[in-house]
Amino acid sequence: MRILLTSTFAACAALWMGAVEPASADTPVTYTNEGRALFRFAVPDFWMLRTGGPREIEDTKLGDARAVARVMGMRPVTDDNVWMGFVSPTGVATIQDGIRYLEDVDKFLVKEPTINSTSNTRIGGLPAQVFRGTGSRDGRGVNFTATVIDLPGNRVVIAIAILRDGADPAYADDLNAVFASFRSLQ
Repeated sequence: MRILLTSTFAACAALWMGAVEPASADTPVTYTNEGRALFRFAVPDFWMLRTGGPREIEDTKLGDARAVARVMGMRPVTDDNVWMGFVSPTGVATIQDGIRYLEDVDKFLVKEPTINSTSNTRIGGLPAQVFRGTGSRDGRGVNFTATVIDLPGNRVVIAIAILRDGADPAYADDLNAVFASFRSLQ
């Protein structure tokens, strides 16, 4: 178990650092908001994409609702141990605003999150801040990466990747390919 967890964590660390050659990612997808194209990326072969419009999620302990913008989530067709999602919330204009947004919705993504590292990088030529950590989801341990990408025009993209314990570390290749394909359309 320790070897698998270590290799999964290493795959997460390699993610967004360019240490792994990108795999083929062949299906282009465009994220739009109110009819305006914001960014695009390519979904890897044999992954499925689910989209959802704006909605509210409620914190059952506090009874307060949190607005969530359109989410584009994807996972491998044959493995639900890996998930990646993109969201670009209206009114979230800077990387710092994106971090505050993450703090507001983090309890819905990962329970008991622990940040292990942060880094500044560029994705699609744009400034980005990356947070890597561990926690749990649905009672299982996870490694996660949360990324805030600064789009032109006072907007950000928030990307989350979750690898549950037992995930095949080779999926990091696909996740890297998604980020390698990311481009702003503004």
